[in-house]
Amino acid sequence: MSSDPTTTTSVLASTALSAERFETLAERVTASGTERIHVSAPATDSEFASVPACDEGDVDAAVERARAAQSAWADRSPADRAAVVDRFGDLVLERRDELLDLTQLETGKARRTAAEELLDVPMSCTYYADTGPSLLGEERRRGAFPGVTSARVSYDPVGVVGVVSPWNYPLTLAVTDAIPALVAGNAVVLKPDEKTPFVALALAELLEEAGLPDGVLEVVTGSGPVAGPALIDRVDSVAFTGSTETGRSVAERAGRNLIDCSLELGGNNPLVVLDDADVEEAARGAVVACFTNAGQLCLSAERVYVVEPLYDAFLDAFVGATRRLSLGTEFDYRADVGSLIDASQLDRVEAHLTDAVETGASVVTGGRHRPDVGPFCFEPTVLTDVDPDSTVACEETFGPVASVTAVPDAAAAVAAANDSPYGLNASVWTADRERGRAVARRLECGTVCVNDAYLSGWAAIDAPMGGYGDSGLGRRHGPEGLRRFLDSKTIATSRVGPVAFPSGGATKWALGAAFGLFGLQRRLRRWRR
Repeated sequence: MSSDPTTTTSVLASTALSAERFETLAERVTASGTERIHVSAPATDSEFASVPACDEGDVDAAVERARAAQSAWADRSPADRAAVVDRFGDLVLERRDELLDLTQLETGKARRTAAEELLDVPMSCTYYADTGPSLLGEERRRGAFPGVTSARVSYDPVGVVGVVSPWNYPLTLAVTDAIPALVAGNAVVLKPDEKTPFVALALAELLEEAGLPDGVLEVVTGSGPVAGPALIDRVDSVAFTGSTETGRSVAERAGRNLIDCSLELGGNNPLVVLDDADVEEAARGAVVACFTNAGQLCLSAERVYVVEPLYDAFLDAFVGATRRLSLGTEFDYRADVGSLIDASQLDRVEAHLTDAVETGASVVTGGRHRPDVGPFCFEPTVLTDVDPDSTVACEETFGPVASVTAVPDAAAAVAAANDSPYGLNASVWTADRERGRAVARRLECGTVCVNDAYLSGWAAIDAPMGGYGDSGLGRRHGPEGLRRFLDSKTIATSRVGPVAFPSGGATKWALGAAFGLFGLQRRLRRWRR
């Protein structure tokens, strides 16, 4: 990694950002020590700024500040809290140029991918600003004894929510969990990945400008092994996005602390092309599904299964569309595919590809590291003849590598797609949408898109999004995405005083009457059907 001031100045010159701007953002973090985390730009592998390395004591102090601020925030009306989030969405759109520059600088992704990520934030703000207050109202439920007792359910914020966000989509994933948590009346302590802290700090600044009180959202910057466990030990609920391996550790620690956790984890996602699909359309969709953000997307397709009559035509169309993709790291909209995040991610992609080739796979296109474009850039790669037991077939590569496999029919495609411990996202391509939905119901994934790569599912903010199996626990988006940050409380009321069976000789008569009444109710219920 270079720390040459000339290189640093060069990468910042491509943006509207300055060294002073990063110093201002880093000053938002309260830390007791002097240790720093240096942040580098994947496009040039050069350091451009640093943030404090928060230790356990710093995390403890941040959670205490959030806890002190949470009560007053929860006392404000849901409409007031929603209005702050709504104003934040407006500010994200207004300041989009700086946010896009920050996102590209920290991740090396193509600007069009950064723009897609940014648009998700105001969409989430709009949804929870509009629906959040109604989700928080008291509800009437059926009482135990109609006419005699009643039941109502109210919802209270859990308190302080810890959000641990990843580096691959640092703009949206820093706040997509925080937004519903805040509308629900919680305070939030956010720990962004150490590779991408500045986008999170800029978003925290905009939330404050939108009217969020001091302390209601705190940002701690630190290494995962230090700040992560400290956060989980102190908050009342945790939302984590990241690898399955780390997610298991988060769940184990949350379980020991008896706090709720929601986890969006890894995926080795399938894409299914049925025998009646439009080949060109499916190929264009597969390019988006497999190579958006250089494949560093939890929803990316890595395994493509094509029903045999279309296999050759699809492969030709897919390879052709892949070869037409442009690779680059410029701060404009010309490049289709940007950089991998760092050397370790490049090593992972190359190791998975090497294993695939050594176990019999053929590289149809791509397969090369492109240091001439950027130090961590890698060509979009299409493989065939992949061994189903190879690493690339079984594990998440998280890079621009996709395998294409012929299958005899739709049933075989479903079986192959489901032959994985992961179940985050899938995609089905067909001319018959009802048939596509029928196949989708058989796929063991939390989200399945028909005739689309992933956006129609991810952007359906009113619908829950999450994974099966090793892809996670819980759901974000929709009412489920807000209510995971609430404790429900049942208040049951009797109109006749204590509800109890009489003692003595009347007990047998009362129990007989109760059994008879319940039996009658069950028969009437069946009759009404």
